[in-house]
Amino acid sequence: MRILVVEDDAKLRDLLRRGLAEEGYAVDVCANGTDAVWQATEFGYDAVVLDIGLPDIDGFTVCRQLRERNCWWPVLMLTALDAVDHRVRGLDVGADDYLVKPFAFAELVARVRALVRRGAAPRPTRIAVGDLELDPAAREVRRGGHPVELTSKEFALLEYLMRHRDEVVSRSTLIEHVWDSAYDGDPHVVNVYIAYLREKIDKPFGRASITTVRGVGYRVWDDRAAAH
Repeated sequence: MRILVVEDDAKLRDLLRRGLAEEGYAVDVCANGTDAVWQATEFGYDAVVLDIGLPDIDGFTVCRQLRERNCWWPVLMLTALDAVDHRVRGLDVGADDYLVKPFAFAELVARVRALVRRGAAPRPTRIAVGDLELDPAAREVRRGGHPVELTSKEFALLEYLMRHRDEVVSRSTLIEHVWDSAYDGDPHVVNVYIAYLREKIDKPFGRASITTVRGVGYRVWDDRAAAH
């Protein structure tokens, strides 16, 4: 298993390199964000241990750039600040786990093991279906670069459909995941909200990305690709 350690503090960087090597990992190290982006995109890793406070670009930027380059190695972020906004920001840019300095080395190794088990499956921070883009963290939707205003329930419904792009999702499944277990109203509320979405993300753009599969459910797909 190969690990990339990105840490500008030479002493800590060497401790992590030697400690992880003793645990049986092959370890590469670098001291700045620019080198980290290059190494992580050029070589294959099973996990990345990434400090936030780097001398050129910070760890948030490194993680975001890796995800934008479809580089999905699991990322464990390290920070000296135990601040909620730091943890939230790190997770929102695509980090998989978070560890505050000072930390016990045994805990870092346990977290690295867990990340390695998770593997490098794609976990995009933004969801796209054709030119329809949804950012769960920023709560933003864009079509062809144009912002689309949605209510919270419309957003939740669209997010679920986009996370299951090209799949036909039943009305009962949508009720279960977008509403809640206590909801016992008319299941046709889904039809109503689908109509709301079509009025906002399809009709103004002359599109048909939300389709009804009669008797089964709804799906979101890239209708432009289907036309070619």
